[in-house]
Amino acid sequence: MTGGPVHGTWEPRPAARWEDAFLCGNGRHGALVLGDPDDDRTVVTHHTLVRPNDDAGGRHRLPPLLADRLTDVQDRLLSGDLTAAEDFTDGRPLQWVRPFHPAFRIRLRHHEGAPDLTGHRREVDFATGEATARHDGRTSRVFVSRADDVIVQHVTGRDLTLRLSLDHRLPNAPATLRVGHGAVLTPEGALLSLRVRHPGSDLAYTGVTVAAVTGGRTELAPPGVRITGARSVLLLTRILRHTGEADVAAEGRVLRDLLTTDEPAYDTLLGRHLALHRTAYERVTLDLDADPAERALPGSALLARPRSAALLERLFAAGRYHLLSSSGTLPPRLTGLWTGDWDTAWSGAFTLDANLNLQTASAAAAALPEVTEALAILIQGQLPHWRDNARAVFGARGVVAPAHTDGASGHSYHFSREYPLHLWTAGADWLLKPLVDHDETYGARDPRTAAALAEVADFYEDFLTRTGPDGRLVVVPSYSPENRPANGGWGALNAAMDLSAARHALHTAAAYHPDRADRLRALADRLPPHRVNADGALAEWAWPGLEDTYDHRHLSHLYGVWPLDEISPYDTPELAEAARRALQLRGPENGSAHGHLHHALIAARLRDGRRVADGLGRVLDGDFFHDSLMSAHYPRRNVYNADAAHTLPALLIEALAQSTPDRLVLLPAPLPALPSGRLTGIRTRFGAALDLTWTPDGGTAVLRPDRTARIALWTPAGVQPLDLVAGEERVVPLPPATR
Repeated sequence: MTGGPVHGTWEPRPAARWEDAFLCGNGRHGALVLGDPDDDRTVVTHHTLVRPNDDAGGRHRLPPLLADRLTDVQDRLLSGDLTAAEDFTDGRPLQWVRPFHPAFRIRLRHHEGAPDLTGHRREVDFATGEATARHDGRTSRVFVSRADDVIVQHVTGRDLTLRLSLDHRLPNAPATLRVGHGAVLTPEGALLSLRVRHPGSDLAYTGVTVAAVTGGRTELAPPGVRITGARSVLLLTRILRHTGEADVAAEGRVLRDLLTTDEPAYDTLLGRHLALHRTAYERVTLDLDADPAERALPGSALLARPRSAALLERLFAAGRYHLLSSSGTLPPRLTGLWTGDWDTAWSGAFTLDANLNLQTASAAAAALPEVTEALAILIQGQLPHWRDNARAVFGARGVVAPAHTDGASGHSYHFSREYPLHLWTAGADWLLKPLVDHDETYGARDPRTAAALAEVADFYEDFLTRTGPDGRLVVVPSYSPENRPANGGWGALNAAMDLSAARHALHTAAAYHPDRADRLRALADRLPPHRVNADGALAEWAWPGLEDTYDHRHLSHLYGVWPLDEISPYDTPELAEAARRALQLRGPENGSAHGHLHHALIAARLRDGRRVADGLGRVLDGDFFHDSLMSAHYPRRNVYNADAAHTLPALLIEALAQSTPDRLVLLPAPLPALPSGRLTGIRTRFGAALDLTWTPDGGTAVLRPDRTARIALWTPAGVQPLDLVAGEERVVPLPPATR
């Protein structure tokens, strides 16, 4: 394992907290594996598990009907009443989206009392998706199959004696849950079930586990079974989300059919899974020439060395692994696919005004189309609700995305005076950006993306009707998540993000829909330019007189720099300098991980390696990562959250290579602490795979284009045109690093 980057992590002790449990997932089912040799617990999750509505009839879970008041609030804002939007609501209280929660834990109790941990080792293999614990001749292996959508656990050892049960009693589980256990003996071992119904609702979920026992004896021991003298136990588990009653027997038959094979069932199931998981995971690798001795350390020891290249290698690998594992039927939540607590911060939902966007930022470049597809599934499933938002709030055709969703409802209902998220109109453009990047990367336009872009354009055609004194269009009301002008209300005019999003959405829709191109581009051209304030910074609001609030975790106003290409040192150097000044003035506010990494991503686009290193260093020095290498929202591992874990690979890629459909920038923001390395397999938006090698004495870029293109190649030596021919490998030398 020391000849190159380590594609996994390990610990010499079991997880003392669920936050430190190793993670497995297939984008639908998740597993948190604690690896305790004597009380072997695996927490089971499922992307669809959210609590049912808790308000009568769901009346607060629809967008507010405000369209008939829109003209009045626009008039007031345009006339100088900067607090006019603060009463543009229907008076409801703040309503959080439905909370995500765990299902239960699979529990295998071997012995009572404190275990002797001598020789214990638990590990997770990112390439296979297996979490393994070994101790005293016993081995427990867990993975979640992408091929068969089942949680698989295989326990082997000498004379296995254990109690098996499904246990819903996780932290903060409501005492009012209605719970039913089932256990029956079967020819291969046992069939266990656990049904959990929410109070006052017909909504329920049922866990079903088939236990195939080799050797020994299996007997009922409510609420589960007792196994004595066995050589191995193979468990297959699924979650069923349902109303009414689940057919446990039928699901048991489906799971038992997965055991029917001439080969060992575990190996067969793993092989089918690897064909999907390993193929995706191994597409991209980062090698930073780390010290082999540090590569061999457990993750907890590496985390104590925040300047270690081996730590960055492992966090990059873990980030891609966790992002892939949490993306399937939905993209990652604030907690990815995992939680061990029913009281999950911010509902464990999807926050769409920075968090999900940051987490999925590497999907195209890091060669994870599985992540893009999960995001597309979320968008497609919610478009009808997005249409409701546009009609109810703005009286417009088309679509408006919410700022928060539980994964099922796309209605905009999470807002308040301090967070008027129902006024935010830029969300659809940001969510569709990775899908557009995917289309550029692979050279084909997805009709689903084209249709959604058309509806975003419909909205802007209806909404962008008001003009200012200069005759330019005005975005009014306008909102910059989650900030406010120093001298105005939360809802304002011409937020820089709204201007960038509207321009980008209209031009992108025009490219996908040539029959509408002239009209949409003409509308985009009527939007005002960005404003540079008295500090020389790109203003967060382009409306004259609105003053900036600099100390804030969000950097919404620099949306044109990242993830868009509207503002860059290459095409708009004066605006790029104003953006750089805005970044310099921005404070970290509450020290959240997503704020530090968002800051660093923008710095990478502005070729500011020092500021990239500073943002990354704040995360590495801040004790943001659990032993699982999943991250936290705040320093000192406070609040389990996937933002840092999933965003870090995007940042490292952006510091090393950036692309647009007609440009490639190599080493735009190199980090002094990483003088040499190799980044292999990343994808570019002009249709080429890229392998990059760099050292202090130079390096090479190897491009393997899928299509013919002429691009501008930027390196530390300057810019030159580069012609690429489909199917012909191109090797580009890089100059020595500047000393």
